[in-house]
Amino acid sequence: MIIDTHAHYDDKQFDEDREQVLAHLFEQGIERIVNVGASIETSKSTIALTEQYDRIWGAVGVHPNEVEELNEAHMEWLKQACSLEKIIAVGEIGLDYYYKEPERSIQKEWFDRQMALAKEVSLPIIIHSRDAAADTADMMKAANARDIGGVIHCFSYGKEMAREFLDMGFYLGIGGVVTFKNGKKLREVVEYAPIEQLVLETDCPYLSPEPHRGTRNMSLNLQYVVNQIADIKKMSYADVVAQTNENARRLYRF
Repeated sequence: MIIDTHAHYDDKQFDEDREQVLAHLFEQGIERIVNVGASIETSKSTIALTEQYDRIWGAVGVHPNEVEELNEAHMEWLKQACSLEKIIAVGEIGLDYYYKEPERSIQKEWFDRQMALAKEVSLPIIIHSRDAAADTADMMKAANARDIGGVIHCFSYGKEMAREFLDMGFYLGIGGVVTFKNGKKLREVVEYAPIEQLVLETDCPYLSPEPHRGTRNMSLNLQYVVNQIADIKKMSYADVVAQTNENARRLYRF
């Protein structure tokens, strides 16, 4: 029974067969899924999924590429949403410098505001950080993110940055990239990091692992991620599943 700590089943790629896909996943041994908001709209659709499915829990927050939409009314709505029983994190939030917009100052403002919200409502954070390692770490330290707790989603940096985040007590989200031919850096991080601070995630419908790279991702594909981690860590498949599930429960306080 695997826990998928980061998914987007509200994505339009599932509009035609969402109910069938989720039923199949649960029948085949997916224990629990955390669906993650990336905007106000997708935070609302995440809440709807948590209300419809017993095994889906949710996070609400606004992705750095979407923060220009935010205003004080939205922040108040997010705060109220965080009080819902099945909302267990604030995210995904953070910094993304891959694109030039929004401006970095705007991204930083709302990243800081959403970290402060998480601290206020006592929920962990799900951090999206792309091409922004140093600024992400610096802002987390300034916000005392160690006291908030959370996960670096879709971890994409090297061992040096991994050490920074691990030392703050954060988990690293490991998904399909660890199986890619060009995923050597992430495999090195998995080898380096304590298994007690790794969690499984799909980021579906994106980032399908080999041998399904380029197709719509879903939680059953985590078996390939588990196999890769087991090989790297010289552990059994069952032990990787058991430990990462325990980590997920600790991360999200299930």
